[in-house]
Amino acid sequence: MLHQETKENLQYYCAFSYLSINPWFKTRVFQFFDYDIKKAFLANEKELKELVEKENITIPKDYFYKKNKLNPIECYNKAFLDKNVKIITYNDKQYPPLLKQIPDFPLSLYYKGNIDIINYDHALAIVGSRKASQEAKIALNNILSDFKNSNLCVVSGLAYGIDTQAHTSAIENNIKTIGVIGSGLDITYPIQNKRLYQKIEEDSGVIFSEYPLKTKPFAYNFPQRNRIVTGMSKGTLVAEAQLKSGAMISANLTLEYNRELMCIPGNITNPNTTGIYHLIKNGASIVCNSKDLLNCLDWDIIENNNNFKIPLSDIQKKIFESVELEAQTFDSIVIKTKEKVSMVMVSLTELELKGLIKQVGNKYYKII
Repeated sequence: MLHQETKENLQYYCAFSYLSINPWFKTRVFQFFDYDIKKAFLANEKELKELVEKENITIPKDYFYKKNKLNPIECYNKAFLDKNVKIITYNDKQYPPLLKQIPDFPLSLYYKGNIDIINYDHALAIVGSRKASQEAKIALNNILSDFKNSNLCVVSGLAYGIDTQAHTSAIENNIKTIGVIGSGLDITYPIQNKRLYQKIEEDSGVIFSEYPLKTKPFAYNFPQRNRIVTGMSKGTLVAEAQLKSGAMISANLTLEYNRELMCIPGNITNPNTTGIYHLIKNGASIVCNSKDLLNCLDWDIIENNNNFKIPLSDIQKKIFESVELEAQTFDSIVIKTKEKVSMVMVSLTELELKGLIKQVGNKYYKII
């Protein structure tokens, strides 16, 4: 099961998603009530007063007015009018692990696509100008082309320009990709990226949104979207940015989250490089090729032969599934698969030879 939550809890997560207030305050309430979504949503003024006094924060003036207008059951029903929409919550195993570390993490994320093929361990945020130059697009494509068929995961915002190039290059090079949008999942924005949306949903990754269906792409949604793009990623690569731009917001968030900030240098006469050289002067790493990127992130990127297409026996499938979410000992694999010790031992060796799993510390087995 993907979801660890009851349907009742999911109703409260959906209700929070319809509550249009600062995400940081929602996060603080959720944490204050020990990550219990029902208690957090139902908390009254007296209960929240304790939070206010303990942490010296202010309750948004319209918080209770907005919250009391919401019916969690109705919110849940509206959120899933599109049957292709699913949800992960903070407590789900497939919630992006690095995203949990930011101070205003989203309590839940709606998504479309195949979340099972996503590798968060090598998630790279790519941001940049909507009016990107051809030079920047080519430079970015050249870098990503070196990761063809690898386990890199490209995270971007599905906007014009650099975002579009990042997702497109990922798909063309058989790299999984995550799009994070600033609207409901029933709205394609920009409409010119409709086919790109479809391609990601069909077989190339996932599209995330913290907003419920029918939420329009308001301008103030995008800075909030940027925190998710950078928050789930080990580092951010900036490919063209003016001094005042959404890409610079993402760059600053990257530094706040203590993640690696990298820039692709460009033509100094191009106004879209003013932000790039400002960041470089202030310590951002320069990335001219794939090797620079790997050095910055201290990554070993491996070729991905598409594990799901490699023919596996029934017992090999059981073993692979048993270690899919987290490393397991030999004994725990035997228990999970309910297979004979000798068969498990042989199958583990075969999976290692196929390059699908590896042994760590002479005790645990994990997916490569």
